[in-house]
Amino acid sequence: MSKLINVSSSPHVRNNVATKNLMYDVAIAMLPATVWGVMQFGIYSLVVIVATVLSCILSEYVYETLMHKPITISDGSALVTGMILGLNMPPTIPLWMPVLGGVFAIIVVKQLYGGLGQNFMNPALAARCFLLISFAGSMTRFTDPVADVIASATPLATIKAGGEYDVAAMFIGRIPGTIGEVSAIALLIGAAYLLYKKVITIRIPGTYILTFAVFAFIFGQQNINYVLAEVFGGGLIFGAFFMATDYVTSPITPKGQIVFGVCLGILTGLFRLFGGSAEGVSYAIIFCNILVPLIERVTLPVAFGKGGKKNGGK
Repeated sequence: MSKLINVSSSPHVRNNVATKNLMYDVAIAMLPATVWGVMQFGIYSLVVIVATVLSCILSEYVYETLMHKPITISDGSALVTGMILGLNMPPTIPLWMPVLGGVFAIIVVKQLYGGLGQNFMNPALAARCFLLISFAGSMTRFTDPVADVIASATPLATIKAGGEYDVAAMFIGRIPGTIGEVSAIALLIGAAYLLYKKVITIRIPGTYILTFAVFAFIFGQQNINYVLAEVFGGGLIFGAFFMATDYVTSPITPKGQIVFGVCLGILTGLFRLFGGSAEGVSYAIIFCNILVPLIERVTLPVAFGKGGKKNGGK
């Protein structure tokens, strides 16, 4: 009885792949969207991403140094947080805002809760929501890569207002939006890499996208182009594959991941179709992050033996 088994906090990995390897694979998978975003919006968008990444890494280093904690910047988690946050920024945002977001993500959401594995919501998304609430004007000012002008309306806003939209342009990425969300094909290339490397499974993103598509078809328009536009528009593809699958803030049980994906799809649909904003992915993921402990409790497999399943499940 003296030999106790200690289970560490998530992320849990069942083989010899380290957290560092997983994080760098995620960073690699975001490179196609990063390259496309820079090509579309110009060199300043790259400056925004680099500044956000450096903000996250330096925040983690300074905090851990001051708190006399082990330095963990080499594990890649701060890099991934910075990339996700940077790719969620408008291309013309003042540089100090994403830098502030990086500090908020690492210090407030991650480190104050104990570091990697202890945060109860995705740090990058929490920081994005913080910036959206604090600086709504700057966070919703986008560049049209075709006309090379400032455009306040993204395709999702146009759809919500009943305007015309171009599904092909949304798939390729010739639309206004944040730096990393505009090209569905670039994001899907990165997603395919993550699936190939077995960093993620298809359960959460597949269930999320399918649930939302069904919701949009039923409560939106019974039109395949409309549904595709809703799927390719905004941050749905980015959120489904790169944020909802975060090891720390998503369920670990297979059934829980399915329930998680369904909840994400329904909430995103409610926010987009019935809310005041045309988007809703960030808020949906944050809300579902909070639900994860409950989802895992309900979907946890029942153990056999004393205190577990009795009489053959009767």
